[in-house]
Amino acid sequence: MAKKSKIAKNEQRQRVVARYAARRAELKEIIRRPGSTEDERASAQRELRGQPRDASATRVRNRDQVDGRPRGYFRAFGLSRVNLRGQAHSGYLPGVRKSSW
Repeated sequence: MAKKSKIAKNEQRQRVVARYAARRAELKEIIRRPGSTEDERASAQRELRGQPRDASATRVRNRDQVDGRPRGYFRAFGLSRVNLRGQAHSGYLPGVRKSSW
């Protein structure tokens, strides 16, 4: 089980990312677009740098939905390898079965 403070901090980051997502996309489009002037690009870069660090989506950590474990995360299930194995053996994940060869 991950520390509750780490889980709460990650949830806060997700909220900040959602709040700034639209404006970040606009600024990045201005920077990327070849028709933008140098002044527009510079002001967009300045505004992008002025945003909080946690506004970047790369700051969010994928964590297990059950206990918040940060390592061994399976994106398709939203679980860590530990919980994935336990739930698969218990039959809670439809279509998932233990391989045998």
